[in-house]
Amino acid sequence: MSSKAHFESGLDKFNRINHVTNVVFHIIFILIALVCLVPVLVVLSVSISSEDSIRQTGYHIIPRSLSGDAYHYILQQGKMISRALGVSVLVTVVGTLLGILLTTSMGYVISRPNYKLNGLLTWIVFIPMVFNGGLVSSYYINSTLLGLKDTVWALILPLAVSSFNVIICKTFFRSTIPDGLIESAEMDGASQLRIFFSIILPISLPVIATIGLFLCFSYWNDWFQSMLYINNQDLYSLQALLNSLMSNVDALARNAASLGISYAELVATMPKESARMAVAIIIVLPVAAAYPFFQKYFISGLTVGAVKG
Repeated sequence: MSSKAHFESGLDKFNRINHVTNVVFHIIFILIALVCLVPVLVVLSVSISSEDSIRQTGYHIIPRSLSGDAYHYILQQGKMISRALGVSVLVTVVGTLLGILLTTSMGYVISRPNYKLNGLLTWIVFIPMVFNGGLVSSYYINSTLLGLKDTVWALILPLAVSSFNVIICKTFFRSTIPDGLIESAEMDGASQLRIFFSIILPISLPVIATIGLFLCFSYWNDWFQSMLYINNQDLYSLQALLNSLMSNVDALARNAASLGISYAELVATMPKESARMAVAIIIVLPVAAAYPFFQKYFISGLTVGAVKG
């Protein structure tokens, strides 16, 4: 008993952090938190500031003159904003579900040591993570061979599967799912599809939540696929619309005819800077609100396989 107590006290002494080091760590983490938080506060401040105060004094954490013109203006563009929001929601939901299904199934297959093509498929998954085929080849395949250009599938399929996510799933299944569980199900006559959907997925919530968050963030924040494959403005996502606003203030003005007002009138009354920041806040808000509910699974999924024993 005494040796055990001595061992535990030794571990406590080894893991103990002195007061100065603890204070330094707190200061470092506070600075990192401020670096992440201050830009968000500036964007929020600009979105609720008047255009005149932005032109006169620039950006500030605390607004010099409060105004809701930006959000009111966005509400006036209801048809365009709602259409882009609907595209983003559709792409995010369908892409995340499809990506989870494809990624987890691939990860499960290559995690089985008795599968004959395990080594070949592992290399097929690993090589694209190191050597990229390039933008020209992927654009040619997606737009010409697959015919995805100007379709919503051009926003979904290119991002559905990544080698990194498949490797995470493989590590989770290999280190967490016991072989005896699968073998017992096979002895009872269960097919691999039955084992995967009825046994593996229900006990794999951490990795599903992790992959789901990766995919959700990727789809929700993506604008590059729209720039490559979408010419029809009806298929613009909310992020592609934001990119158009940030790169060209006239993006909303191109829709002046459908709104029943003149180009000059629209440009003259548009809250340019605050409107851009307001759209950014609208885009970030859903992800920021959803993340805390998945944080527990997200952390456990990322750390899987980090410690062996």
